[in-house]
Amino acid sequence: MKILVINPNTTTSMTDKIAQAARAVARPDTEIVAASSQDGPASIQGFLDVATCVPGLLNEVVQHKEVDAIVIACFDDTGLDAVRSLVSVPVLGIGEAAYHAASMIANKFSVITTLSRSVPGLENNLLRYGLAQKCACVRATEIPVLKLEEGDPATLDKIRLEIHASINEDKAEAIVLGCAGMADLMAQLSEEFGLPVIEGVSAGVTFAEALVNNSLRTSKIGAYSNN
Repeated sequence: MKILVINPNTTTSMTDKIAQAARAVARPDTEIVAASSQDGPASIQGFLDVATCVPGLLNEVVQHKEVDAIVIACFDDTGLDAVRSLVSVPVLGIGEAAYHAASMIANKFSVITTLSRSVPGLENNLLRYGLAQKCACVRATEIPVLKLEEGDPATLDKIRLEIHASINEDKAEAIVLGCAGMADLMAQLSEEFGLPVIEGVSAGVTFAEALVNNSLRTSKIGAYSNN
């Protein structure tokens, strides 16, 4: 099985982190092909970045025709419907995958994301997926996406503070890390706080494997038809 894990922004260090997280959970017989968009913003933070990165994302997708599934490694699920319209293989967004994973293991979850301007888009997606009632809160750390690439201990402390608030104030039973740039923090934070911490790259890859194993493909009757 070959899965394309594509970062819709142009920051290759983030793509490397995403690839590592994907390969850590993939089955031994799954090949992870990690790619970055070649044209678009360096990070995706809000509605404008989401819109401007879609052409570069689509251009990169068509370069990888021989894959069995695609995971879009942007927590906003950037271009998800467009890519599903472009291809027949299963396509998952990491936000979508993480929300569904959290909803299956906890009664309520909170999302820890980057900037406040990203919150409305994530809340809109939760409504769209029918999972808003399972989400106690979407919390912004006010950490720019690219700051996550620096490994600054103060950045991790800000994430910890929001997790504490999610547990104590939101009564969250699980935490969803709302940015692909947080993909390397899942195991550490889960052990530290003693509750499930979910990141979407891992969830997206394992869900993609399940869909391929069940011979399920994107429906081409209706919304995702490209004829």
